[in-house]
Amino acid sequence: MKKWATLLPVLGLLLLLTACKVSKPGGMESTIMKDIKQQMTIGGKNDKNPLAATPANIKDGAGHFQHHCQICHGLDGHATGVPFAAQMSPPVPDLSEKDIQEYTDGQLHWIIKNGIAPSGMPAWQGILDDDEMWDAVLYIRNLPAKGSLGDPAVFKEAEESHQEMMENMNMKGMKMPSTAGKPRPHKH
Repeated sequence: MKKWATLLPVLGLLLLLTACKVSKPGGMESTIMKDIKQQMTIGGKNDKNPLAATPANIKDGAGHFQHHCQICHGLDGHATGVPFAAQMSPPVPDLSEKDIQEYTDGQLHWIIKNGIAPSGMPAWQGILDDDEMWDAVLYIRNLPAKGSLGDPAVFKEAEESHQEMMENMNMKGMKMPSTAGKPRPHKH
């Protein structure tokens, strides 16, 4: 028993360290998790959207989506202009992807309402009301073309601030920070 008492914390630490590894899931992992999510963990499979897919409801859904969801999914639902989307583990999905569109309306509503731990998808229950969530589902079913709405303003503002800082440094004759006399790689 004493042996297990010292071994369990070590095993727990190893598990924790390996769980922190950030990488894109492999093909088999993705397939298994997709099946588990769609068949077992994501509720609402048989729930029907009480709202009709009218232009007004889709527009309302776009407004709710672009206000609450654009920070991760971009304005268009394709993660356009979201600099960290691909680095998340798992990566932020393009909501037009087959895997996402295969969810029923009820499952999409359930995901919006309850979130998906530990993926980074938060629960919106208590923030959006039920009709707002159903409107967002209608928007997800009718996404605009990728890139057609541009980048979220929050990321444009950060880039503009960065550009302004770099221009101010150049105007004052300041050099960009460097290592060993060579400029560091810098991407925009």
